[in-house]
Amino acid sequence: MTPAAPLFRSSGDLIADRRYAFARDFAARGDIAAAADLYAQAVEVAPGFVSAWFGLGEARARLGQTAEAIAAFQKAVALDPQDAHGAGLHLVRLGAAPPGAMPADYVRTLFDQYAPRFDTALTEGLSYRAPDLLLTAVGTKRFTSALDLGCGTGLGGAAFRPHVDRLTGVDLSANMVAQAEAKGLYDRLVVADLVAFLAAEAAASYDLVFAADVFAYFPDLRPLCGACARVLGPGGTFAFTVETHAGDGATLGPSLRYSHGAAHVREALSGFRLLALEPASSRTEAGAPVPGLVAVAERR
Repeated sequence: MTPAAPLFRSSGDLIADRRYAFARDFAARGDIAAAADLYAQAVEVAPGFVSAWFGLGEARARLGQTAEAIAAFQKAVALDPQDAHGAGLHLVRLGAAPPGAMPADYVRTLFDQYAPRFDTALTEGLSYRAPDLLLTAVGTKRFTSALDLGCGTGLGGAAFRPHVDRLTGVDLSANMVAQAEAKGLYDRLVVADLVAFLAAEAAASYDLVFAADVFAYFPDLRPLCGACARVLGPGGTFAFTVETHAGDGATLGPSLRYSHGAAHVREALSGFRLLALEPASSRTEAGAPVPGLVAVAERR
């Protein structure tokens, strides 16, 4: 996806905000050293300016000034523990923090920003095909009740709707859900954290759960897969895509998305009978296919 506009929260100081704006302009033109200097001036004027601390961390990291970047990102997290900017993810990338769950405020803000142009960005810009890969892997049999986990704007729902009697979608981003609702594909749509939603659903209430390009926002798939097993009836189908790498665990890539090794996926599906785990790329980045896997499993 083309990067969304960076999250901006005013410092309340006109001079600091102007220096921040100048810094973003220099960064966009590739003058990272000048951008870093202006971000530093902004936080000197307004020490509580979260957006400028985050920008300073990005600039220092691009300049190879790792210790300074870590300090700036740590300051951003300290000022905003909910971490809507995602500074904590940069700390993971820089080796200053262990992999952990993505901040809900960060994911929500990211996709609330993307929602109006999400479909075009994925289908035209990234050759996105996760829903088609899942539908092919699952087959075109009929399902009574299906859950689109992380439904976004409804691209997955559009693929599966002809094969489902009742379709539910859930997503953390209200703006994404609004886009999905406008398409008229779902019988039920919910704005919620995925794990919390699954915990509140009745056991054995679905015979299909699918997740198209969603698990890149979770470092450990085991709790999520376990929660999906609970809401599936015996023999129910679970299908999802992941980005992958040659190792075993989860790694956070430059795009701030987690990729998962095949061994981790198999372990996460220990409560299922694995039907298929095949290499397939669901999207491109910088014109190249992103390595991925398509998993299909059956509830024991």
